[in-house]
Amino acid sequence: MLKHGFKAMLAEANAVIETVSIQDLPYLLDDPEVVVVDVRETVERDKEGLIPGSAHAPRGLLEFQADPESPAYNSDLKPDKRIVLYCGTGGRSALAAKTLLDMGYAEVASLAGGYSAWRTAQDSGG
Repeated sequence: MLKHGFKAMLAEANAVIETVSIQDLPYLLDDPEVVVVDVRETVERDKEGLIPGSAHAPRGLLEFQADPESPAYNSDLKPDKRIVLYCGTGGRSALAAKTLLDMGYAEVASLAGGYSAWRTAQDSGG
């Protein structure tokens, strides 16, 4: 048995990060001070689609892409902006948000329900 499994890690992440609702997302997408970032893998994005206007930084590369001193730095990840992360259902983005907070990003949030919740809202006319 693991000493520190994914449930414990998710609970720790959710205790310290902000969670954004699907209902708030349209306002955030229109805000120039907010960057919405998809942390899913490229194959998921290509297969399932994406939230229009979102940047992409796969969770597996996040630490490298989030550090301005890294040769792999992704200029969409601006430490002075509010970053809202999403994944498939919200687990990976919660862990990724905690990672960015630990790295020194000041304003980071995870999208509740992730891309799945966004798709459901789109399909229901929301």
